[in-house]
Amino acid sequence: MTTEKNLVRSVTVDIAAPAELVWSVLTDLPSYPQWNPYTVKVESTLRLGEPVNLFLPNPARPGELLHVVEHLADFEPHRLLAWEMHASAGNPDAARREQLIERTGPDSCRYHTTDQFLGPTADTVMANHGPWVKQGFDAVALAVKARAESLHAAAR
Repeated sequence: MTTEKNLVRSVTVDIAAPAELVWSVLTDLPSYPQWNPYTVKVESTLRLGEPVNLFLPNPARPGELLHVVEHLADFEPHRLLAWEMHASAGNPDAARREQLIERTGPDSCRYHTTDQFLGPTADTVMANHGPWVKQGFDAVALAVKARAESLHAAAR
């Protein structure tokens, strides 16, 4: 990303599983409800430029989901999965979410995720939602680690 301003970054987790397995966890969208506490449902073809429908627990209305539509921006197997929200006439908010995997060995890798708030509302979005996004992203990082390590142990 270009700048640290209005950037939310999760904790970085070391994962005792191959980068390929972590990638498969991130791209197995139908399984998100089984492990992902923040993005509890995702619908997408995972083709560049196409919509990514994200469903998140609504912090203002427990039990309800927020539906956010972004578009797949980067798809680099075993390394980077990113989607973006572009500002529009009806919604001035814009952001880019990146999920990054760094291979550290044949059976290990490192993961973190970021969200860069962009556009005219970036400061406001960061002030109003940054802490909630950070908490969610930290939970996702820990959940990706747990899911991948569990799958890796079961495959041995």
